[in-house]
Amino acid sequence: MTTQLESSPPGAGNAPGILRRNKQNFGFDLGASLVVFLVALPLCVGIAVASGVPAELGIVTGVVGGIVVGCMPGSTMQVSGPAAGLTVLVASTLAEHGLGMLGVIVLGAGVLQIALGLAGIGTWFRAISPSVVQGMLAGIGLVLILGQIYPIGGMQQPSETFAKFARIPELLTSAFTTPAGRSGVVIAVVTLLTMVLWTRIPHKLRLVPGPLVGVGVAAVLTSVTGLPLETIRVGSLTEALNMPTPDAFGAAASLAVIGSMVTFALIASAETLFSAVAVDRMHDGPKTRFNAELVAQGTGNTVCGLLGALPMTAVIVRSTANVNAGARTKLSRVLHGIWLLLFVVLLPGVLSYIPLATLAALLIHAGWKLLGVRQVATLFRQQRSEAFVLVLTAGMIVATDLLVGTLTGLVAAVIKTAWEVSRLSVEVEHDEEHARVRLHGNATFLRLPQLQDRLDRLPPTRSTHVDLTSLRHLDRACHQAVEHWAEQRRKEACAVELALPDGR
Repeated sequence: MTTQLESSPPGAGNAPGILRRNKQNFGFDLGASLVVFLVALPLCVGIAVASGVPAELGIVTGVVGGIVVGCMPGSTMQVSGPAAGLTVLVASTLAEHGLGMLGVIVLGAGVLQIALGLAGIGTWFRAISPSVVQGMLAGIGLVLILGQIYPIGGMQQPSETFAKFARIPELLTSAFTTPAGRSGVVIAVVTLLTMVLWTRIPHKLRLVPGPLVGVGVAAVLTSVTGLPLETIRVGSLTEALNMPTPDAFGAAASLAVIGSMVTFALIASAETLFSAVAVDRMHDGPKTRFNAELVAQGTGNTVCGLLGALPMTAVIVRSTANVNAGARTKLSRVLHGIWLLLFVVLLPGVLSYIPLATLAALLIHAGWKLLGVRQVATLFRQQRSEAFVLVLTAGMIVATDLLVGTLTGLVAAVIKTAWEVSRLSVEVEHDEEHARVRLHGNATFLRLPQLQDRLDRLPPTRSTHVDLTSLRHLDRACHQAVEHWAEQRRKEACAVELALPDGR
C-alpha cells in the first residue's frame, strides 16, 4: 500500500505558530512604543529648547529617528532621536554659523556617516578608550548642568563657558529674589523630586515613565497657581521646518563648516555605537550590526539635514526604556515615531502648559546621569591613570569645546597606553674588570632617558657585554643610542660587545 503525501509550501505547518508569535510580539511592541513615546516627548522638546532651536525641530528629529531609522537594519532595540549629548555641540554651531547652516551641517554629517558605514569603519569605534568616552559624557553632563541652571533661575543662558561661571553669583541673586527665579526653582525641585520618588514606588504601578510624571505635575502646578514662568511655544511642524537654502549650500565648502560636519559625524557615531554596546548587553535578541547601524544613522541625519532639524543619535535613555518595557522587534521604535508625529499634529496645545524650568530640570537630571559620579569615583580608586584621562577629557570639554576636549582625551589615552606598554627593565652586573647589561621589555623612545641614564652610570671596565636579545621591541631611537654609547666606550679603551635581537 502506497501513501501519497500532498505537497505544501515550506513552513506551512508552522504558520499558526508564527502568526501567534507575531501577535504576541505586536502586543509587547505596542506597549513598549507607548512607554518610549512618553519618555521621548519631553526630551525631544527639552533638547531642542536647550540647543537654541524651535521645539518643533526636536520632535521632527524624534519622528525621523523613529520612522526612518527604525525601519532600517542595524540594531533592533536602539531608539534614535535628538540627544542631550549633542546639545552643547548644536548650541556652539548655531553661535558660529547660525540656524540657516544647521541643516547643511547635519546633512553633511549624515552623508559622512553613510560613507563610514559602507567603508566598514563602524566596528573601529569599539577601539576607543572607555575613559575617553566616559570623560566625553562627563564633560557633556557638566556643560549641560552648567547651562540649564540659568533658565531655572530666570536668566538667559550665557553663550561662553567663562561667563557661565562668572555670572553664578548673579544667578543665585535672581533665583532667590525675583518672582520668575523663585518660581523656577520651586518647579525644578518639584520636577526632580517627583522623578526620584516615582522610582521608589512598586514597579507594577509605574505604568507611566518618571520624566513624564514630573513634567505633568509641574505643568499642573504652574497652571493652577499661575506662577510667572515662560512655557513652551509649539506651532506647526511644516512652518518650523528649516530646509537649507541654495546660499547655505554655497557656504558649505568653507573649512569651518566642513569641520563642523566631521565633528557632528564622529561624535554622533561614537555615541550611537557606544550605546549599541550597552544596549546589546540588556537583551538576548539579535545584536547590533555596527556598520549597518552607522548607515542607518547617516540616513536619518541626512533626512534631518534636508528638513533643517536637529542631529540624531541612538539614545541610551530611550533605548533602555524600550528594552525594559518588553519590546521584541524594531516595530516598537517605529510606532514611537508615529505617536510623536500624531501627538504634535493633533494635540500641540498640550505642550504649551509645560514650563521651560521643568525642561531644564529634566536636562539637569540627564546631565547628572551622564556625569556618572559613582563610576568616576570607582575609577579613581582602581586606575588613577585612566581617571586622569577621564578628568582631562571632561575638563577640556568644559574649558574649550566638545571636539577639542575629545581629541585631547584621545591623544592622552594613546600616550598613556604607549608609556605603559613600553616597559623597560635594565639589569646591570659588574665588577672591576667586566660588566654585563641585560635589557627586557620594549625599548622605545619613551624610555630613552631611562636607558641612557643607566648606561651612563655604568662604571669604566675593561669589557662590557650588552644583551638586547630579550627585548620584544627595539626602536630606532634606542638602537642608535646604544650604538652611540658603545662607540664612546670603545674610545675609552673598553671592549664593548652588543648582542642584538634577530634581524638587527
